[in-house]
Amino acid sequence: MRSQSAKAQPAKSAAVGRTPRAPQQRRPEGRPPARSQAAVRPRPKSRLPQRPRPLKLAEPKRRLRVITVALSLVFSVFAGRLVQLQLVDADALAADANTNRYQNIPITAERGSIMSSDGVALAATVDAYDITADPAMFTPAATGIPDAPEQAAALLSPIIGVAKDRIAADLHTPKTRYKRLASQQTPAAKNQISDLKSSLEKQAGSRACQAQKKLLGKPADQGGRTRVDNECANPLAGVFNRETQKRIYPADGLAANLVGFVNGEGEGAGGLELQYQKQLAGKDGHSSYAQAGGRLVPTAGGSMDPAVPGSDVKLTINRDVQWAAQRAITDQVANSGAEKGYVVVQDVKTGQVIAMASAPGFNPNDLSLSKQSQMGNPALVDAYEPGSTAKLMSLAAVLDSGKANWDTRVTVPNRLVRAGQQFKDDVEHGDWYLTLAGVLAKSSNIGTIEAVETLGDGDQLKANQILDGYMRKFGVARPTGLNFPGETPGMLKKPEDLVASEKYNISFGQGPLQMNALQATSVYSTIANGGVRVAPSIVQGITGPDGKYTATPPGEQTRVVSEETAKTLTSMLESVVDDEQGTGGKAAIPGYRVAGKTGTANRGAADGKGYDGYTASFIGFAPADAPRYTVSCTLQGPVNGHFGGQLCGPVFKQVMEFTLKTMQVPPSGSQAPNLPVEWKP
Repeated sequence: MRSQSAKAQPAKSAAVGRTPRAPQQRRPEGRPPARSQAAVRPRPKSRLPQRPRPLKLAEPKRRLRVITVALSLVFSVFAGRLVQLQLVDADALAADANTNRYQNIPITAERGSIMSSDGVALAATVDAYDITADPAMFTPAATGIPDAPEQAAALLSPIIGVAKDRIAADLHTPKTRYKRLASQQTPAAKNQISDLKSSLEKQAGSRACQAQKKLLGKPADQGGRTRVDNECANPLAGVFNRETQKRIYPADGLAANLVGFVNGEGEGAGGLELQYQKQLAGKDGHSSYAQAGGRLVPTAGGSMDPAVPGSDVKLTINRDVQWAAQRAITDQVANSGAEKGYVVVQDVKTGQVIAMASAPGFNPNDLSLSKQSQMGNPALVDAYEPGSTAKLMSLAAVLDSGKANWDTRVTVPNRLVRAGQQFKDDVEHGDWYLTLAGVLAKSSNIGTIEAVETLGDGDQLKANQILDGYMRKFGVARPTGLNFPGETPGMLKKPEDLVASEKYNISFGQGPLQMNALQATSVYSTIANGGVRVAPSIVQGITGPDGKYTATPPGEQTRVVSEETAKTLTSMLESVVDDEQGTGGKAAIPGYRVAGKTGTANRGAADGKGYDGYTASFIGFAPADAPRYTVSCTLQGPVNGHFGGQLCGPVFKQVMEFTLKTMQVPPSGSQAPNLPVEWKP
């Protein structure tokens, strides 16, 4: 028993401090044990420390994948944008940058000169300036001035002579980076603009203006930009000047109708300036430079395609002879009351034109003072019926065909009926008994008709066909070869198309026969040159931009009549001037033998219907024994007289005499043959 008690002792001591339990009573069998109040209370939770939950580690591979994808997307966007900027849009962006940064300025090629035969300029180029602007620099944002174009226009207009409205309109084009406000301004105008621009720049950069600009962070405009006071801004900041050239004519109106003129753009608009536009103009270049605020950026680079200067055109025109011809025809146009007139001087050996003068003329340095009708070259452009000067071709055909000689006798009645029409001479007369030389000397229309009829042996169509062939060889109804702008080839109706009186009046230079002054002059030069026609020329040669001179090839030569026929005709033409019965006595030059012919033709009306007024002319060459030069004078519509010998004979004498002395042609060493003009029945 003790041993059991001793064994239970530890359990008893373990319960020390606890409230002793009440003795348990035996419960009836089958009934659940009764629970005390203490028994229904919840047992206190164990106070032993709980085990911590285990840490759940992250998945590093997954996180790296997410970060990698995100960074890849970001870099892809950047890379795509870089590809777009550097590859796809690179050219466009560069162009936009250059548009805003670089100014492209055209460089006008220096226009070549037109020179006389001695190398003196008749048309030259001098330094001038184009006044230009960058419209993008005139916006309110660029200037701080709401009306910058108007302010600039008000300052520039009185200097460059352009209307304010036009200047302002040009400056109101901000999408255009270059505008030419005025061309070919003088250095004085350029300097005036530069001085004004510099003055405005100094004013805008003054301390007072700089301080004022800082204070004027007040009233901002509607776009949110700070408005700068007009007095502290430069409305001319976007105005520049570009070196260019200006066409001048040092001799004013000398040879103006031949040389021509240029338009406001400096391009040939008339005469040789137009004909040789391509050679004279050269090839324009351009330059590109970086700019900021209207100033050159020296270190920003640029490019230049230099201009190629134009070629120089050297003419066959002799300045002194041209001056004499121009003065003579100008005076006679005024004295005779003519509508216009022209003189041509030609070298009979070379075909070169050494003078071509027209009146009234014009001054190409100031076209505003001239009428449009005065600015052409009527010596080449006008087609007119030559009248009696054409009788030389008719008698040349008769002589060269062997149908007559200079001393062939011709009876000339007061009237000649052909094709139902009465033909007459300029003066009333009884029967004339003339040699063929006399027919030419007295300028008989009837005698010429009778002489031409011999060509066909009674068949007028055949006669006209032969005459037509000779006229065309003389250069009638075909271009002279000068290719001058507006030049007329003239007109010659075909023989089979001639009707009624046309079959006869064509023989004395009326009706369906028209020529220009150079063509008519060339006919006489052909006879003076022994019957050989040399195609006319007016350009001696061209000097290219490389300094190489290229001479114009000699004019084409064509045998028209035999040398014997030419000598006979020359002697007959001398009778026109030397014989007292000749019509050209006023053309005689002391010391020189002169061969020539007068012309007095009915002038075709402007509307092409009938005739109105006269064409007076004289054409001749000298010295007749050793011909050097041919001079022609033509007056259209004179009112103070109308005979060619009376009006143009003195002009011929004045010009030819001056030419012979200027060219140092010695006087004739023999006397004229004085062929008889009459015979006694």
